[in-house]
Amino acid sequence: MTVRPDATEPGAGIPEMAGATGDLSPELFVRYGRELVEWIADYLASAEQYPVLSRVAPGEIAAALPPSPPAKGESLGEIIADFERTIMPGITHWNHPGFFAYFANSAPVPGILAELLSAALNANAMLWRTSPAATELELRSTDWLRQMMGLGSEWWGHINDTASISTMLAIAAAREAAGLDIRERGMSGRGDLPVLRIYCSEQAHSSVDKAAITLGIGHENVVHVPVDAEFRMRPEMLRARIAEDVARGMRPLAVIATVGTTSTTSIDPVRAIAEVIRSAAPGSAAPVARQTVAATASGAPEARQTGAATASGAQPWLHVDAAYGGSAAVVPSMRQVLDGAELADSLVVNPHKWLFTPVDCSVLYVKQPEVLRRAFSLVPEYLTSRSHGDAVNLMDYGVQLGRRFRALKLWMVIRAFGAEGLASRIEAHCALAREFASWVRAEPGWEVMAPVPFSTVCYRYAPDGTSEEARERMNAAILERVNASGKAFISHTKLNGKYALRLAIGNIRTERRHVAEAWQVLREGATTPGR
Repeated sequence: MTVRPDATEPGAGIPEMAGATGDLSPELFVRYGRELVEWIADYLASAEQYPVLSRVAPGEIAAALPPSPPAKGESLGEIIADFERTIMPGITHWNHPGFFAYFANSAPVPGILAELLSAALNANAMLWRTSPAATELELRSTDWLRQMMGLGSEWWGHINDTASISTMLAIAAAREAAGLDIRERGMSGRGDLPVLRIYCSEQAHSSVDKAAITLGIGHENVVHVPVDAEFRMRPEMLRARIAEDVARGMRPLAVIATVGTTSTTSIDPVRAIAEVIRSAAPGSAAPVARQTVAATASGAPEARQTGAATASGAQPWLHVDAAYGGSAAVVPSMRQVLDGAELADSLVVNPHKWLFTPVDCSVLYVKQPEVLRRAFSLVPEYLTSRSHGDAVNLMDYGVQLGRRFRALKLWMVIRAFGAEGLASRIEAHCALAREFASWVRAEPGWEVMAPVPFSTVCYRYAPDGTSEEARERMNAAILERVNASGKAFISHTKLNGKYALRLAIGNIRTERRHVAEAWQVLREGATTPGR
């Protein structure tokens, strides 16, 4: 980026501030705004010139930064120059088309522009009145996404930062729905409160465990149910675990089914899990109508009576973690990935994972938003509003009060690409993953280690005649060599105790040539002497 001097430098000719204690001038914003937009455009067009994984050592960036803040303001030109000189070397480039680690994500042009507008508006969507458009756009854009995924009108959605928070809120709703008066009385020192249990598969995300820790349920009360050969939760084992806990006087609180597990992207059998919950619920309470909602014209949830649940909260809450895999449901031919989700109580999907929306944007859907509201709503006098009828105040549906205007980027991404455009990009990623898996299967000494339902492949180098210990060393070395190449960034996991490499395709700019280059670097890494 070419940096011109600004008004803090002699002779620049533009007033530095609108007032002695005001902001920098609009003229400076226009000047540097143009330069930064041009820099971003160049960056997006040529991200491949950077090594994907940052090559700095721990502490190197901090050592390059002054230990104390500046006493006087510095020029934007100097600050931006330092951004390039000091900050950029410490960036791992998630926007690089060779980023295949974890779950690759993207910052496309519509999302970047939306973030610019969101920062400029600086809206806080805590109350309807603090920014009506932010609230109503959030309700409408999440409803658009609901329709794109093929979910029914009974689902009500709002946006959080990450699936970790969305899942925690869902479990908090489950705790509230159980009718144990925990909101008011807490959990400590109560002899009348049973041990609460949460069930998920051995492959479930660690956010389930963290939610149990945070909500006071306890880490040891997260039951990790065994999986089958395709790394999916085994419903019969879930049934057995629930029965064992009920016999011991414990209370099954919630079950988390995963659509797209973190390691392998396996899909738990949601429908069968829901059937286990219905048939294995403790107690003999008669079925009662379960309230679900639809958004009214004002956006406020309106109660309906649908489905059935057991009275007194006896039936465990079913939460579907579709943070990654749920996005695939926007592809009509892949909608079956959410089979059975209509039987759940809550569901999370992250547009920032695989719907090309910049971090952070996680959508939590619930059928009983009033339960979520009951768990969290707390309105001090200075936040009360008596003049807006049934308008939704999104602060009531979670922990945080302040809320970013995240809906703007989701809305702009959906509008810019359209449902068909988003679906075609996801289809292309899945096709690339299947092709990569075919290369691995055809290469002597290599193997695919899990099914490939989406765009992530688990694989390894496993030449004949080598021990598992040797294979782990070899694949760990391959990973290090690939990541050191700068051309690709991959991650790893362990499946049935065996070290596996992962390649996750999810960046909107990733093409076949990038996947082919990663495969070439992988094979070269396997043949490097000294492995």
